[in-house]
Amino acid sequence: MDTAASASTSAPQAETGQRSGAAAPLRMTTVSAHYFGGASSDRDHDLRVDIIENIEEDYGMFVWPCSVILAEYVWQQRSRFTGSRIVELGAGTSLPGLVAAKVGADVTLTDIAHNTEVLNNIRQVCGLNNVNCTVLGLTWGEWDEPIFDLHPDVILGADVLYDSASKILVYSLVLKYD
Repeated sequence: MDTAASASTSAPQAETGQRSGAAAPLRMTTVSAHYFGGASSDRDHDLRVDIIENIEEDYGMFVWPCSVILAEYVWQQRSRFTGSRIVELGAGTSLPGLVAAKVGADVTLTDIAHNTEVLNNIRQVCGLNNVNCTVLGLTWGEWDEPIFDLHPDVILGADVLYDSASKILVYSLVLKYD
């Protein structure tokens, strides 16, 4: 088993956009590169995933440390994920789900239904990484019919519960259904 840890690098950039004819506020984003396998470096790796992050305080657009750890777990256990139906809850920047997609899983990436910025970013990083994932808005506590059609083999979640009042994160979870 490959035991090299993942590594990442990033390059900041400013991004502007147009919404309804008006200029959107300047957003600071970065593209972070995450490497898996080999020496987990830009020159020696088996798998690379690029993530667009917003370096402002929107926590759905930032690669949290547990996301990197869960992505490394998916990489290390890739034989368990290849060919599986995966749902990533609260995907945010989607690093674990993208690794699963790159190792051959059928992946659905979910995040809060009303946060179109995060859902659009998920779609953009799928394109950036040349993976075909389903992106689905899913708000916990709101029953939405499409979720019942997924029938996942594995549910992934990294840093999916965040209580802003107490600053508590529930870290990583992997559920496997037989």
